[in-house]
Amino acid sequence: MSKKNILLLISLLIIFILVGCNTESSTDPNTETSSTSDSQNISITDMVGRNIILDSPSKRIVAIGPGALRLFCYVGDVENLVGIEQIEKKYPMGRPYAIANPSLTNIEVIGPGGPNNLPDPEKLLSVKPDAIFTMYSYDKSTVDDLQSKTGIPVIALSYGKVSTFDPNVYESIEIIGRVIGKEKRAREVVNFMKECKNDLDNRTKDILDDEKPRTYVGALSYKGSHGIESTSCNFALFDAVHAKNVVDEVNGNGHVMIDKEKLLEWNPDKIFIDYGGLNLVKEDYNKNPEFYDSLTAFKKGDIYSQLPYNFYHTNIGTSIADAYFIGKVLYPDKFGDIDSEKKADEIYRFLFGKEVYSQMVNDFGRFGKMSIKE
Repeated sequence: MSKKNILLLISLLIIFILVGCNTESSTDPNTETSSTSDSQNISITDMVGRNIILDSPSKRIVAIGPGALRLFCYVGDVENLVGIEQIEKKYPMGRPYAIANPSLTNIEVIGPGGPNNLPDPEKLLSVKPDAIFTMYSYDKSTVDDLQSKTGIPVIALSYGKVSTFDPNVYESIEIIGRVIGKEKRAREVVNFMKECKNDLDNRTKDILDDEKPRTYVGALSYKGSHGIESTSCNFALFDAVHAKNVVDEVNGNGHVMIDKEKLLEWNPDKIFIDYGGLNLVKEDYNKNPEFYDSLTAFKKGDIYSQLPYNFYHTNIGTSIADAYFIGKVLYPDKFGDIDSEKKADEIYRFLFGKEVYSQMVNDFGRFGKMSIKE
């Protein structure tokens, strides 16, 4: 073989090797990518057990029902939203995701929103979403019906039973991440919430019962505002810091309305008042100051604020910030390194990219002791 032919053969071999190397796929496992090939379809099992197959990550999104938009904002970009419920525009106060994303008000309305108020399928179709996240997921048939009417993939989400630190929330966030191609961000959000839970637990789990003040939370919002008799058994924020909740002896679960005389009987050491019902508590005090002045916590000034976190379902970031403040009030030595206001903004900044505590203060009030006397 001539020298010329040998050089030609070597050149061809080099070209063949280079082309072969360039056709191999190279994927960074930390990079969020999408694929439209049949072998890489996105398979989702939603929170009512329905299986949905997507060809690729969804870019045009609508999130409907109590709390669906909030969960999306933890993970996705507001720019990908193509429709919004009117209730999300009308009542931004107290919703950190709305405060942090004022551009939400520019998005086209696809329905009034609110419990038991499904959007019009025609309005949903008009904004041409790739996928619909829904909290109107009472049962499988409700979700199937909306998907049948629109022909658009509908993915049911859930806040579970306690919302704050609930496994159903974690799973819903991960589902959102898979649907929109933001799995890495979804994992970060879930891990952040779990880390907060573990931190609160580790600070308080070894405190002996006889070292814990007897505690009560009143004026909790539940389908509207209520006075001091509105409280909760197995209150998630108290449970997060192993607080001694006087209401737990009722042996219930979740929101309860107590007889105010029962509060006199319990006579807790420390009382938290949710800002959402503060005005009702003040009105009641003016009518019956003797009742409140009979409580040890009111006599000693051990009345503390709690930022309202239930508005169109649970504002999870606010509830976590509340839990840190509650922990600091009950066990100051265990939370000596925590500045409650800075911690709130740390949480908001991670979830939304903005510090919104100051706006929550403007709307309601700040963390600290409070007075209900006018």
